[in-house]
Amino acid sequence: MASIAITNNPDIRFLGRLLGDVIRAYGGEELFKRIEYIRATSVDRHRGVAGAGAIDSGLDRLSLDETLDFVRGFMLFSMLANLAEDRQGVATEKDADVAAALERLAKAGIGREPVMALLDHALVSPVLTAHPTEVRRKSMIDHKNRIAELMALRDQGVEETPDGDQVEEAILRQIALLWQTRVLRREKLGVPDEVETALSYFRDVFLPVLPALYARWDRALGDRAPSFLRPGSWIGGDRDGNPFVTADSMRFALGRAAETVLDHYLEAVHALGAELSISTEHTQVPEAVLKLAEASGDTGKSRSDEPYRRALTGIYARLSATYEQLVGKKPGRPSPIAGAPYRHPAAFREDLVAIAHGLADGGPLATGGALGRLIRAVETFGFHLATLDMRQNSAIHERVVAELLNSAGVCDDYAALDEQARIDLLRRELANARPLTSPYAVYSEETASELAIVRAAAEAHARYGRDCIRHYIVSMAQSVSDLLEVHILLKEAGLYVPGETPQAHIMAIPLFETIADLEAAPPIMEAWLGLPEVAAIAAARGHQEVMIGYSDSNKDGGYLTSTWQLSRGSTALKPVFEDAGIAMQLFHGRGGAVGRGGGSSFSAILAQPPGTVQGRIRITEQGEVIAAKYGSPASAMTNLEAMTSATLLASLEPEQLAPADAERFAAAMDQLSDSAFRAYRGLVYQTPGFTTFFRQMTPIAEIAGLKIGSRPASRKKSDAIEDLRAIPWVFSWAQARVMLPGWYGVGAALEAFEDKGLLREMATAWPLFRATLDNMEQVLAKSDMGIASHYAALVEDAELRNGIFGRIRDGWQQTQDGLLQVTRQTRLLEKHPPLETSIRLRLPYIEPLNLLQIELMKRHRAGEEDSRIGEGILLSINAIATALRNSG
Repeated sequence: MASIAITNNPDIRFLGRLLGDVIRAYGGEELFKRIEYIRATSVDRHRGVAGAGAIDSGLDRLSLDETLDFVRGFMLFSMLANLAEDRQGVATEKDADVAAALERLAKAGIGREPVMALLDHALVSPVLTAHPTEVRRKSMIDHKNRIAELMALRDQGVEETPDGDQVEEAILRQIALLWQTRVLRREKLGVPDEVETALSYFRDVFLPVLPALYARWDRALGDRAPSFLRPGSWIGGDRDGNPFVTADSMRFALGRAAETVLDHYLEAVHALGAELSISTEHTQVPEAVLKLAEASGDTGKSRSDEPYRRALTGIYARLSATYEQLVGKKPGRPSPIAGAPYRHPAAFREDLVAIAHGLADGGPLATGGALGRLIRAVETFGFHLATLDMRQNSAIHERVVAELLNSAGVCDDYAALDEQARIDLLRRELANARPLTSPYAVYSEETASELAIVRAAAEAHARYGRDCIRHYIVSMAQSVSDLLEVHILLKEAGLYVPGETPQAHIMAIPLFETIADLEAAPPIMEAWLGLPEVAAIAAARGHQEVMIGYSDSNKDGGYLTSTWQLSRGSTALKPVFEDAGIAMQLFHGRGGAVGRGGGSSFSAILAQPPGTVQGRIRITEQGEVIAAKYGSPASAMTNLEAMTSATLLASLEPEQLAPADAERFAAAMDQLSDSAFRAYRGLVYQTPGFTTFFRQMTPIAEIAGLKIGSRPASRKKSDAIEDLRAIPWVFSWAQARVMLPGWYGVGAALEAFEDKGLLREMATAWPLFRATLDNMEQVLAKSDMGIASHYAALVEDAELRNGIFGRIRDGWQQTQDGLLQVTRQTRLLEKHPPLETSIRLRLPYIEPLNLLQIELMKRHRAGEEDSRIGEGILLSINAIATALRNSG
């Protein structure tokens, strides 16, 4: 790390030099020399320096203690390189901001009026989930963010921090703190830990960033935009496969969210009180402000001529009482006077708007400022901070409803009924105000838990308002009855109200995950929206959401088939909703890795089928992607801009593809998808011994030792790939540098397709195909069959190993060759120089980590019990994931 000769990025060279100084200072000169020798030889090999391949790498001379230090060193360099590249905007897409989108729309003849009309009913929502692919502790991320802040000061030519420290010395100290901070978690994360981690992003990033973004967008639009971008969360409400999410954990998540947002408001109102020192001696004050001042209870003589301050004192008192009512304790800075709690956020906003109108006299104070940002925050975050989704598997709903019906004497064996009989029975029950539950009945633990959850949701609605929980996701939704069962549960808590015009205060949302589920989605939604009571509820709400899952569809059918089936499914749903007269809202369940729907959100949204966005889209943000996108205000602004601008363009920009071309391309994609599906299924599900091969080749078993989430790795106690969660499936292939879920089967499909000219035309003219190939190209560039062969050597059966790995290696070559032919390139990423440079920078740092991981896995699996071996494996998993970035 003394010098980074393979990059021209000055930040990486600077930070790499400081890291080298830290290793020398705390690890000693000998450790520094060993690490530097390994680094230099690996870099030389990757640069193609003559004879470098024959040089001893030095890895085998590392002691276990030195191995741990070496892995930490390379991990920290990767983290610092990520930081440097983020600052340079390496991953930032050109013109992916709202101002550029408005200009692009204007050139297409679409002015501000249709944009504002769209925004009136729009929703753009990044939804944070706790899916465990973020391997770094929050402490590590905090130090990294502090370095980013100090680097920004350095950019400005500032030599001293506000605290009087030398900026470069402060950066060096932060890197030293990183070096001495424990990387691995000692205890497995619990749901409260996941909640607190997510809250740090909402508190430190979303709360300050969104109002600032809206101010920017208002200037670009020339008008005040509605508050259409609102974040969401699954953390504390997602029970699918996670027995640790309970009614209590949901209450905790909601309570801490309210505490966080109210703390923010109290600080903002306090600061406004200090700022608005306006005296009646110098200006006329509107009656509305004077009324607020008189009602405030602030009788301090020193402020008798300062009505704005007095009014804000009263607002603070009411907000303080609201805090006490909702949070259950006094705020850190209690109000010295009493106030009545606000019944809802709209009343709080109304008081703030009265003050804003009082300032709007045409002078400089009429601009937004801190008060405008606070009003925007209240509109966006309410008293709940972020809408919390509930999620559960349909099989559990079926068992719970069967028990309730049996216990109430309505139906002895609900599970034995066919689909139509179930629908008829459930509809009758939903039309009946009588509850199924009884305080005198004894229910199974599962049923009691599910009833407690919906009752906790009802409590939350009464406490925080209905925006705190709006959505109930049904995993593995395969029928109309799967959705009606949710209404049955909601009815037991008063969240579904029967009557001539029934009401559902929480929307039941199907999640279609597998290839078969995606194909079945249109008839299910047609039948669902065809039920009169459902149609009435959806019409009153204005839309119905459908969630489509990228991870399980990929694990089920492979990358290309998953991508195409998701697009086809969205397209097929569009006329269903149009015929029902209901707006469709798609919720995209994307992960970080390409094999789980990852990649550019901007490109992904632009590639959505025409007419399927219409200003409303929700997207999951998972694992390490949360820190990458929202780890700092600057990166959050960039990514939220990209999501919003893409939504505007996908909703309003005229379709570029002629109908005849769209038909030709779709027919070609059908053929490609069929070929890729057969190849993928043939390897993963039809090859004898594949599960054994996968579990011995990859560190899937070792990944389970990482304390990175509360959710089990498998849905059932089974070794079957069908039961394995998509996250560890993708994550383990990434560690072994195969990245199989992101490309396998595509090469066979490209080779079998005869009209290569058509494929090249599709890659140029069709955003969906272009984005598909771009994402796959990144995956291929990060994979390495040479390193993968070392992992394959861990498979004990030589015949099994050679047979399956040979197919994988040949498939990779076939996929690379096909991609290069279609994209007219001579090497991967030839047309994407910044990304090529970024990945090539990382490769020399990942290879030694992979080789050390393999050696440690061998020793661990051979039964060596030294605790440093297990720690080294987990550290290497952490380091490789950090270097690869979007690997989970």
